[in-house]
Amino acid sequence: MPPDARSVAINASGEVYAYLAGQVDARLMGQISLAGFSNPKGLEAMGSNLFLETAASGPANSATPGEDSLGTLRQGYLEDSSVDAVREVTELIEAQRGYEMNAKVISAADQMMGATSQVR
Repeated sequence: MPPDARSVAINASGEVYAYLAGQVDARLMGQISLAGFSNPKGLEAMGSNLFLETAASGPANSATPGEDSLGTLRQGYLEDSSVDAVREVTELIEAQRGYEMNAKVISAADQMMGATSQVR
């Protein structure tokens, strides 16, 4: 970016524009491209949300955002989690109750075995 850039704008197709001091219209500075993989699970995790292409992932398929089902860009947006917290807590409570019921069944069976061994 030029040092006299006042602001930067990125549109959905990945074009980067800079608003320069003394100019009314934005100037096209470049194009962001996205990469997709035929097997994303084959990428090697390097940490800090970085991944490395491997033979299992296949080669990168680079394209402009909005093409080849790679999605579009949104400036000023924050990616949100794909986890539904309410559903996950509900499933956790169900699992906990199932565990408690199984523990009571095992405890009752243990008491019955203790009672039968004392009858002899």
